[in-house]
Amino acid sequence: MWPDRRLQDLLGIELPILLAPMAGVVYADLAVVVAEAGGLGALPCAMFSLEQARAEFCAIRKRTSKPINLNFFCHQPPQIDQAREARWRERLKTYYDELGIAPDTPIPTSNRTPFDAAFCELVEQIKPEVVSFHFGLPEPELVKRVKQAGCKLISSASTVDEAIWLEAHGCDAVIAQGSEAGGHRAMFLTDDVATQIGTMALLPQVVDAVKVPVIAAGAITDARGIVAAFALGASAVQIGTAYMFCPEAKIAAPHRQVLRDARNHPTAITNLFTGRPARSFVNRVMREVGPLSDLAPQFPLAGGALMPLRAKSEPQGSGDFMSLWSGQAAALAREMPAGELTTTLIAEAKALTKRLA
Repeated sequence: MWPDRRLQDLLGIELPILLAPMAGVVYADLAVVVAEAGGLGALPCAMFSLEQARAEFCAIRKRTSKPINLNFFCHQPPQIDQAREARWRERLKTYYDELGIAPDTPIPTSNRTPFDAAFCELVEQIKPEVVSFHFGLPEPELVKRVKQAGCKLISSASTVDEAIWLEAHGCDAVIAQGSEAGGHRAMFLTDDVATQIGTMALLPQVVDAVKVPVIAAGAITDARGIVAAFALGASAVQIGTAYMFCPEAKIAAPHRQVLRDARNHPTAITNLFTGRPARSFVNRVMREVGPLSDLAPQFPLAGGALMPLRAKSEPQGSGDFMSLWSGQAAALAREMPAGELTTTLIAEAKALTKRLA
């Protein structure tokens, strides 16, 4: 019944649903269940060491032989700016004082590992069916090696220009990420968040601009969003926030609570938690510092100074100092096991399509 099966045929999946590779949320349990239900399971590797990525993928392979997407960031490693770090800590000093944390408390490293030759060698060894990237693509030689390993290559675009660039540089499919999406903006040809447009405006423009299959992403949480995406030319949808409600998702208790009460909590684009723009539920630190701050250190270093604050406040049930990633349609999500959610969304999308025919 799907109007465009190119993506399903390309990736070898039964259903046109991709699990968004949400770092810190998606591990083997969630990836396996979505894959077994017929979608594309995902393993986000940006917060893993090489050994952790290998172990988690092996855990997946013990439970399923279905296609899996390994996702990586491909940002440039940051340059440490001690003066900027000091200004950031000074801005947060009142919170340290309030929570009784010594101002000279060592700051942990906020780890986000970019794709490099070592991760590429891992890909060549384990040969996942799909490799995806966020923030563009790695250097051409690494892209060549990924494709030579037999992996399908996809990446996210936040503008039409980025989608055209990704197709020209070897992507087999492109994810059109609208501004409503939770988590980090995919942007890589610009750092101006004002260039972001909504999913339903971006999607048809990307479909018209590239020849490869296009995957819609951003606030697609129920059957209505899926059907709308297909009507605008998508070959599949990538879903993140809806899967965060599933028991298989690894979500901190304050984060899960605010998801459940999403109707009463707005989201906003912020750079406070990592240094790059990302959509989060608005919490105390975003309200008081401002969601976007020039003081926040370069990605991914900004989160380091917030870690002691989170460590002290989270056990008290507070989400004041932690990232609370979410798309704008969280209020439409439902709590159910991930496999059931996958098949339910498809069944409801089919039923809605028939009613609209």
